[in-house]
Amino acid sequence: QVQLVESGGGSVQAGGSLNLSCAASGSIFEINKLGWYRQAPGKQRELVAIIKSDSRTDYADSAKGRFTVSRSAAGYTVVLQMNSLRAEDTAVYYCYGDIIPWVGVRNPVDYWGQGTQVTVSS
Repeated sequence: QVQLVESGGGSVQAGGSLNLSCAASGSIFEINKLGWYRQAPGKQRELVAIIKSDSRTDYADSAKGRFTVSRSAAGYTVVLQMNSLRAEDTAVYYCYGDIIPWVGVRNPVDYWGQGTQVTVSS
């Protein structure tokens, strides 16, 4: 079993900052990618930021210049630092992992955290 457990989130005023953290644990053979998606009410889930095993990053256009994604040295924790938050950043944020588990065929599997609410008031 592989688990992604998120922490952080909450409520903040526009212009403020929040950090989200996600720890991967369980029967992990290899982590290809870790990152964050978000889903606002009535909208589809969308990519926020991803960091790959070689430390390359991808960001949504809306996140560039304001958000920073990073991984721990061991590679099992991903942090999303969010600055200059806007009301439109309000959403449930989900940790995402492209992870190869120990069990079964060694193919990568998409894993998701339970989600954490971020609310930005204007």
